[in-house]
Amino acid sequence: MTELSMISMADWNNSEIEHFHHSFQQILPYLNAEGQTIYREIIEEMERRQQ
Repeated sequence: MTELSMISMADWNNSEIEHFHHSFQQILPYLNAEGQTIYREIIEEMERRQQ
């Protein structure tokens, strides 16, 4: 995650997006504000790619 955080989310490949989406879903109840923001950005990126 640290390495990917240095790369724009638009440059992540689909498997990376899907992996972190699944991972964040599993820990959602335990995320702090920063984690929730990252998770929201992942969801927005997934939605953007579906258009």
